[in-house]
Amino acid sequence: MKTKDKEHRRVVILLSAITVLLVVILFASIFYLRSSRPMRQARNEAIEIAERYTDLAEVEQFYWFTREETSFSIVGKDTNNNEIVVIIPKSGEKVSVFNQADGLTEAQAKAFVRDNHQGQEIQKAALGIFEGEPTWEVMTKDGEGRLNYYLIGFKDGEEIKAITEL
Repeated sequence: MKTKDKEHRRVVILLSAITVLLVVILFASIFYLRSSRPMRQARNEAIEIAERYTDLAEVEQFYWFTREETSFSIVGKDTNNNEIVVIIPKSGEKVSVFNQADGLTEAQAKAFVRDNHQGQEIQKAALGIFEGEPTWEVMTKDGEGRLNYYLIGFKDGEEIKAITEL
């Protein structure tokens, strides 16, 4: 009889643990979905605007850029399979469209920072408008855990500004 009680307790504990784990997974999923909603909504709205101004056929990348002002960028291909960049201010006005071939790609902007600021780990890159020009922002972390932001001109690949040791 004691073995039946022990077995019953194990089953109850196991079922309780599984229930708690499922509840934690459920709440974590809900939290994740709610926290990522603004990004998904901004991406969807940016794609809609880009489709109005271009013949966008395929979206390859979406960027959320916040420096002087917030802008959203879409990198993709048009119906002629040309790679294009569409930069949209948060207001939705003055949409800028560029051929990707006329500027740096994300990989090129990261390579520029990697070559010119050695010993830094690249965290992310974003494309947007800074001082009226298309600009890559590459964020890095140095060996001491400090953040650095490098603004690189999309068209000429020149370093516009460095914000370091934050």
